[in-house]
Amino acid sequence: MKREEIINIFKESGVLLEGHFLLTSGKHSKQYLQCAKLFQYPESSQIISKELADKFRDTEIDVVIGPAIGGIILAYEVAKQLNVKNVFAERENGAMTLRRGFSINEGDKVLVVEDVVTTGGSVKEVIDIVKEMKGVVVGVGSVVDRSSNNIKFEEELRSVIKFDIETFESDACPLCKEGIEVVKPGSRKVFK
Repeated sequence: MKREEIINIFKESGVLLEGHFLLTSGKHSKQYLQCAKLFQYPESSQIISKELADKFRDTEIDVVIGPAIGGIILAYEVAKQLNVKNVFAERENGAMTLRRGFSINEGDKVLVVEDVVTTGGSVKEVIDIVKEMKGVVVGVGSVVDRSSNNIKFEEELRSVIKFDIETFESDACPLCKEGIEVVKPGSRKVFK
């Protein structure tokens, strides 16, 4: 798919927002990506998930895993596209873990997926789970790579789209200077 087609899907599904946003980091931006909104629309979800799955068609995969919450539907849809097992990791007492009877067998070839990779923290936690269970991580996939190449996994990160969002320190934000109201989207607490 062309970048413009992906961005159009993002805009149509409410993933790409324009305005004045307060990010989890405490910084401000003119744009915000809320990838969870993509998964409201099965057709769009399928298109984007297929695009990600296609990047791993030549990779031997037994299991696709994603972190809750952002990676649950994506992991399912990518696993469906690749016709392999799907599980998800979730937090219990603050630590990422497998629950609900999910398991990874020793030697399983595992693809780790996430909706958006920015710092890679959740992905690294899931990778650790896979390795603790003696699975083999064969790749990392994301719908959006916002890492600006600032993170490195041992495995190659493949994404549907790379997206750099310009951010501003709150005391140097041009949107604040224009008096535009700031909005806090997302699901995590803000760190100041």
